[in-house]
Amino acid sequence: MAIMVTGGARSGKSRFAEAYAKRAGSRGIYIATCQPYDEEMKERIALHQADRDQPDFQWETIEEPFSVAERLDQLAERFRLESDTAYRKSEGWQPPVVLVDCLTLWQTNWLLRAEEDTDGASILDREQKRLAESAGRYSYPLIFVTNEVGDGIVPTYPLGRRFRDEAGRLNQRMADICERVFLVTAGIPVELKSIAFRWEDL
Repeated sequence: MAIMVTGGARSGKSRFAEAYAKRAGSRGIYIATCQPYDEEMKERIALHQADRDQPDFQWETIEEPFSVAERLDQLAERFRLESDTAYRKSEGWQPPVVLVDCLTLWQTNWLLRAEEDTDGASILDREQKRLAESAGRYSYPLIFVTNEVGDGIVPTYPLGRRFRDEAGRLNQRMADICERVFLVTAGIPVELKSIAFRWEDL
């Protein structure tokens, strides 16, 4: 089951996603998509890792700026084998909760790479589809963290406008395949799909 957690900067979305993971399982795998381009970003990453470091919940961190879909496929196969082994040994087994933080940075990594390619638009669409397909067939606990970036002013430069548009498309695509979608504002989570308008109610 995949869920998505979205919100603005410093809204509390990552904290909520991590707390959700701790309620959903006994251990987790953290897929970090951030690439540390400068010292300030490295410090942010270090603080984020320190915040996650809790004795009651073990995190395995995987740094993956691009191939998140492939990582999910690999983890699904790994968990299938672990589950089969535990079953043969009559042992209990619980899959770790996989948390991808975050989709917006993953999209940025691909956007910057696609900017150098004449066929950049199709690259982004292909990678978005690949991630959505991988997440759709993933049968273990999975959490995506993303950002709401379309509520502010329209960026004045082309790359900024493209970033905003692609992030919006990605969020819609991923929300469609996620069972639950949370919006976090000022640290308060609201589950959107349960209160969403449905055409059949019109």
